[in-house]
Amino acid sequence: MSSRVRIEVPSGSGFGPEHLPYCVFRPLGGDPRVGARLGDSIIDLAVALDDPMFAQPSLNAFMTQGPQCWREVREQVRAVADAELPAAAVHSVRAVRLDLPVEIGDYVDFYASLDHATAMGRMLRPAGEPLLPNWRHLPVGYHGRAGTVVVSGTDVVRPHGQRRTDSGTPDFGPSRRLDIEAELGFVVGAGSRLGTPIATGEFAEHVFGVALVNDWSARDIQAWEGQPLGPFLGKSFATSLSAFVTPLDALAAARIPLPPQHPEPLPYLRDDTSWALDITLTVEWNGRGISAPPFRRMYWSAPQMLAHLTVNGASTRTGDLFASGTISGADRGERGSLMEMSWGGTEPIELNGVQRTFLQDGDEVVITATAPAIGGGHLELGEVRGRIAKAD
Repeated sequence: MSSRVRIEVPSGSGFGPEHLPYCVFRPLGGDPRVGARLGDSIIDLAVALDDPMFAQPSLNAFMTQGPQCWREVREQVRAVADAELPAAAVHSVRAVRLDLPVEIGDYVDFYASLDHATAMGRMLRPAGEPLLPNWRHLPVGYHGRAGTVVVSGTDVVRPHGQRRTDSGTPDFGPSRRLDIEAELGFVVGAGSRLGTPIATGEFAEHVFGVALVNDWSARDIQAWEGQPLGPFLGKSFATSLSAFVTPLDALAAARIPLPPQHPEPLPYLRDDTSWALDITLTVEWNGRGISAPPFRRMYWSAPQMLAHLTVNGASTRTGDLFASGTISGADRGERGSLMEMSWGGTEPIELNGVQRTFLQDGDEVVITATAPAIGGGHLELGEVRGRIAKAD
């Protein structure tokens, strides 16, 4: 008779039975598998649920089954998490390798924080209006590069590119103004057909879950190349995604009304559901907390982002990722990028006794987040971590 174990969840853990985020992991010497995290353990769902759908290298095969299957599996996972499990189904989170959880089809990044957009506008256009005329009418976004989305813990190599100079003629070399962007990502589980927009009220039927994102940015490369078509090489070199995807249902207690929007959005963007989220991020730079960006202040909601993304008939696929853009609040201690925290490099940040502005080789940034949990307590979203490696 095989041995069985019961997972003990440490007191105060943000990974209790009300959370159960999904991941893809590799046991020592084993193949990739889909798991769910409980406390400091990973439950192998292929073993615990006796289902080959979870003996896969990504969540895609599961996500493509649709929302009814997601809810049924979540209930099954909650049931086994409360019972004794075969020892072969339980692994320490410290003893496995975590892979990118999703095979990503497309990646879109938005610009949905009023505080962030206003701060950037004041820096970039000090003599004009901070917000461009379209900003309050639609969620501004751009298409990123899905192939350079990497799992948390992957080193980020400092990118090369053309850099703006005072002479008006660019030079070329490694970025000198390498930055972070603390964001929340949304993973599409059930895709949509070409020519069929997704309404705001259909958000939960298509989006599987959320995960923290760091959309690394080379500000000097971006400043020169971004006119007139926006981000390109200054963004496409790396985007880090957490190894853990929190299912939407786990965030029920975090849902709050969206802040007022003026003017009222056009009909396709109107949303009478409460899909703002009371999630607070923490940004650590070389082990020191430097900011606590509040997602609850975001101007545009995730359902509005998805509705705008598809209103022209663009299709979505299982594994598509869209992110919120930099999450920032009104105060300096709530800003989600070093560009804002240092006000374009003019107001250095004191870091371990040294005045700093942008990232240096060897620096490590860790973004974490918490949210209210169903029944009280809190959820802890899976971290997104990255260290800067010297330019190749």
